[in-house]
Amino acid sequence: MSINRKFFFEEVKLRLFDGSMRPSQVSSLNGILDAWESRTARSDDRWLAYMLGTTHHETGRTMQPVRETFASTDDRAITILTKAWKAGKLPWVKKDYWSRDADGKSWLGRGFVQLTHKANYQKMAALTGEDLVGHPERAMDVGVATKVLIEGMIAGSFTGKKLGDYFSPTKEDWINARRIINHVERAELVASYARKYYAAISYTL
Repeated sequence: MSINRKFFFEEVKLRLFDGSMRPSQVSSLNGILDAWESRTARSDDRWLAYMLGTTHHETGRTMQPVRETFASTDDRAITILTKAWKAGKLPWVKKDYWSRDADGKSWLGRGFVQLTHKANYQKMAALTGEDLVGHPERAMDVGVATKVLIEGMIAGSFTGKKLGDYFSPTKEDWINARRIINHVERAELVASYARKYYAAISYTL
């Protein structure tokens, strides 16, 4: 069944965007919905809802691909991350992954899901067919970020946990689904967004 876009946008605008949405937010959401509906192996709409909830959280509800720290440039993000790391504010980080390598590339977080580390860029390049190794900055492209979001969360590419682990005919776990991206960091908040998206999705034509 197709998603009723009129109902969907009326609901999310009211429940998730305080009654007002920018054209860029609408455009990105439509792009994600289009990609989901056209995907051959389309499955449980709770998967889509959780992807949208994740995007809502990770992008600060801009629904646009963002860099880690929300910096406007890679260089600014690198400066912010380096300063925070040296000050001991990133205790969970074992190794600097954001400074430019010998080829001048930075593997800082980008996109809808904050894709980080070269190994993850390599993995997602293989999964999506996009040259994220030669051009990691492509993760900031809306279309590429959408592919990374959908294919990565379905395959379990980020942490080894995937959408099917938490949403199936016999299981529904909105809280622990956060482990797909980032353990249980802000898990209840992301779950609250995802449930609201699901309510908007569930009204079909």
